Amino acid sequence: MNLPLNYQPQANLLEGRVILISGATAGIGRAIAIAAAAHGAQVIAHGRSKRKLAQLNDDIVATGGLQPDLVQLDLKTAQGDQYQSLIEQIESNYGRLDGLLNNASILGDLTPLEHYDIGRWQEVIHVNLNSTFILTRCLLPLLKRSDDAALLFTTSTVGHQGRAYWGAYAVSKFGVEGMFQILSREYEDDMTLRINCINPGATRTDMRRLAYPAEAAGSLKTPQDLAPLYLYLLGPDSHAIRGQLITAPAGPT
Repeated sequence: MNLPLNYQPQANLLEGRVILISGATAGIGRAIAIAAAAHGAQVIAHGRSKRKLAQLNDDIVATGGLQPDLVQLDLKTAQGDQYQSLIEQIESNYGRLDGLLNNASILGDLTPLEHYDIGRWQEVIHVNLNSTFILTRCLLPLLKRSDDAALLFTTSTVGHQGRAYWGAYAVSKFGVEGMFQILSREYEDDMTLRINCINPGATRTDMRRLAYPAEAAGSLKTPQDLAPLYLYLLGPDSHAIRGQLITAPAGPT
C-alpha cells in the first residue's frame, strides 16, 4: 500500500497523545520525535546515548514541543528489569500509551552469509527483531488502555525481497514483517488498536550512507520528508488504516 507524503497534519494532531519512539536519537526516529512533539504529542524518546538524548530534548523544547521523557536503554544488553522499569515509568506517569513506533535497528555487515560473523549475526537479530518483540510484548497492555492506539513497525525493501549480502539485517526485517502480520491478524477485530508496518525506502540517513557510500545523497528524501506520513499513521486520521504494509514514495515531494 502506498500513501502520499503530501498529507498536511493539523497543528494539534497528536495533542494529548503519549507516543514512544525507539531509536529516536538519529535519522528517521529523531525526525519523527521532533515532528510528533511539535504536533502536540508527549513523546517518550528511546536511545542508547545519553548525550544524543539530551540534544534531542533541547531540540524538541526549542521547537516548542512538550519536554520529552527520555529512556536511555541499550537494546543489545537490556535485561528484564530494565524493561519492567520502563513499563512502570509509563504506567505511573501516564497510565497508558497511545502510540509505539518500533524504529530502532542496526545495519550489521554487508557480506555473504558464508562469511557472516556469528556474533555479529546474533547482535543484529537481537537488536532489530528480538528487542522489537520485547518492547511490543511489554507495552501492548499499555496500548490497549488507549481509546485509539497506533502500533507501527519499521521494515525495509530487503525485508520482503531477499537481496544478496544483506544478511542479518534483511532476515531481521523479514521477521519484523512476520511479527506485524501475526499481530495485525490477532487484533483485526480490535477497533481501538491499529497495527501497521512502514517501509520508508531510500532515505538520507547515516545507515543508508553506510550501506551505499557512493550514492548521491541529494537524490534521496530526507527523514523530515517522511514526517507527514508517520504523523498520519500515528494520529487519529488513519483510524481506518489497519494491517497494512505501507511503502513511502521513492523520492522527495
